[in-house]
Amino acid sequence: MYQQLLNKEKRIAVVGLGYVGLPIALEFARHFDVIGFDINEKRISLMQKGIDPSQELESSAFDNTSITFTADPEELKKANFFIVAVPTDIDEHRVPNLTPLKKASETVGKALKAGDYVVYESTVYPGCTEEDCLPILEQLSGLKMGQDFKLGYSPERIVPGEKVRTLTKILKIVSGCDEESRSEIAKTYGHIIEAGVYPASSIKVAEAAKVIENTQRDINISLMNELSIIFDRMGIDTKEVIEAAGTKWNFVKLYPGLVGGHCIGVDPYYLLHRARELGIEPQVIASGRRVNDNMPNFIAKKLVQTIIQKGKNPGNSKVLVLGVTFKEDVADIRNSKVVNLVRELMDYSINVHLMDPHASPNEVAHEYKLMMMDELSSNYDAVIVAVGHKEYRSMSMEYIRSLMNGQPILYDLKGVFDRPSDPNLVYWRL
Repeated sequence: MYQQLLNKEKRIAVVGLGYVGLPIALEFARHFDVIGFDINEKRISLMQKGIDPSQELESSAFDNTSITFTADPEELKKANFFIVAVPTDIDEHRVPNLTPLKKASETVGKALKAGDYVVYESTVYPGCTEEDCLPILEQLSGLKMGQDFKLGYSPERIVPGEKVRTLTKILKIVSGCDEESRSEIAKTYGHIIEAGVYPASSIKVAEAAKVIENTQRDINISLMNELSIIFDRMGIDTKEVIEAAGTKWNFVKLYPGLVGGHCIGVDPYYLLHRARELGIEPQVIASGRRVNDNMPNFIAKKLVQTIIQKGKNPGNSKVLVLGVTFKEDVADIRNSKVVNLVRELMDYSINVHLMDPHASPNEVAHEYKLMMMDELSSNYDAVIVAVGHKEYRSMSMEYIRSLMNGQPILYDLKGVFDRPSDPNLVYWRL
């Protein structure tokens, strides 16, 4: 397969062209013939013009590539090596939502031919690829894995907003349904990944490796969040504690914060779901999720208490929230916990103004039914720096202070500013 792809006798198809799929498709298209497929015709139209709808890639990323963008599933029949990179999220009950993955499997299954390869990149629980996706592929294609086509899993490791450790510079885990498929998949990915590939012994091992990467990080951050709540009650600055503890070589410096996004805030629920199906009730993973999910509520209550201590009525207060994306310097608003914080504040009848230079106002309105401000107002009772965008890090404390009234309150959730000397300014951070 690898040699035929290299000779351009066969084609790669990437199904799902979001934050993960598009960079992979473009990188492969520098060396192979690629079909980029997505069900969203508006996104396809932008990509055909050399525009990344996710605002992660420059237009130059489309240069010198052999790629055809399409929303027509019939075009997939021209491909032989399928990469599925659709999102895997959770529903309102925090249960894995496999609908996009199953729909993508149906689409690929209808295009699958004898001799083809299918590799999944979407984050799932161990067993999902073979137990949930494979039956769909076999049913719709009429083919059998192993004897007719090959199956593999290579988890995505792309970090939105990361400008140094980009796709080709991150070691890639690869796996296959047998030794031949693992070898061919490894050679294909190895052609574009400068950091090299790591062949996992099985598809389940590769799935498990991916899901615990973010679960581990989620649990570690939850510890920092819990410590910040404890230290807040003690009147101790958590950031100062972490800086002091970080002077020891084996202390891991992680900081408290809102844990959202499409990975860290979601992946642990996939592992929880699988464990519960097996009759296991994980304690540490579930506890970490509870702590992190509760942070918007903790911050909102803390701010309301501060407003009341200043002799103000929360119902008559106006608060500015700077940032709504799930992390700094990206446009991604998926599973943003800033939204939860805003809604908590609104439940106290606080007038919340929301701004973000990176987020799309239309997407925020469509996804969360929240309106963003076009321009900053003034006379705010409090300002919350919720996301550490470079635009906010370049602001002076004097400017932030000028946005507020005579009893200013600054909640610096990302520790963007040094603790001010102004005794009239209430400054708080996690």
